[in-house]
This record gives sequence, C-alpha cells and structure tokens, in this order.
Amino acid sequence: MEYMSQEGYDKLVAELRQMETVELPQVRDAIAEARDKGDLSENFEYHAAKREQARLLGRIRFKQRVLANARVIDMSRLSNNDSVQLLSKVEMTNLANNSRMTYTIASPHEANLREGKISIKSPIAQALLGKKAGDVVEVRVPAGLLKLRIEHIELT
Repeated sequence: MEYMSQEGYDKLVAELRQMETVELPQVRDAIAEARDKGDLSENFEYHAAKREQARLLGRIRFKQRVLANARVIDMSRLSNNDSVQLLSKVEMTNLANNSRMTYTIASPHEANLREGKISIKSPIAQALLGKKAGDVVEVRVPAGLLKLRIEHIELT
C-alpha cells in the first residue's frame, strides 16, 4: 500500500490516461504503418515501434499497479502534532555549513527534488520522521555524515 496526496494521485491518473488514450494509439498507428511497408524481418521501423509499444505497455502496467495500491491521505484527519510525518514541510539547517533547506516529505511516486519533495524512503526523510522542531539529527548519506537541525515543521 502506498500513501500519497490527492495531488499526486490525480497526477498519476492523468499520466496513465495520457499514455492509454494518446501515446498507445500513436504507437499502434506506427506499427500498422511500418507493417504496410512490406518485409517485417528487415523492417527497422516495425521493430522500433514494437519495442516502443512494449516499453509503453510496461509503464502503463506499472502505473496501474501503483494506483491499485494507492491510498489518498485525508489531510483533515492528519494530526498536527508538530513532529515530522508524511506530507510535512520541514525547514532545516545543515550544521556543517549553516545552509538552510526546506523539503516536503512525500511518497516515492511524488518525490521530485526540483519541487522540493523528497521520498519518505530516502535516508534524510527516514532520519527526520517523528522528530520535532529543535531536534538535531545525524544522517548517513553517500557524501558522508550530515548533521541537520530542524527549524520549523508544517503540514502541507
């Protein structure tokens, strides 16, 4: 079971619908067009279109499984107990260089570093879970050991 926000769920549904209604028919048309060109054994376009179809069908099945196991979090039922949890926006300071950063703890399918969303399964999120503002956590990351102080927590 995967917990996610309504926004993340809606985004996955839209991606799936796009693949099923737009991309898949385009690939099928490309296969039909390539098939009409004759000998399939040496037809590069046909084989490329078939590979694209297989890749697309794999992505569709994956998204269908994710959505089948997804549970949308009811934000009104989350307790705002000032500790870090899924969908918490956490402002913290790296104590090594005094730089501030803000991340939202999200499901793995919603994680996007450009948007400031990190996966709940990441080492940083795992270390932050259950902690409160003012706590200092140590996180082992590939670059070494990070010491982070939690400055502020809010529920998004």
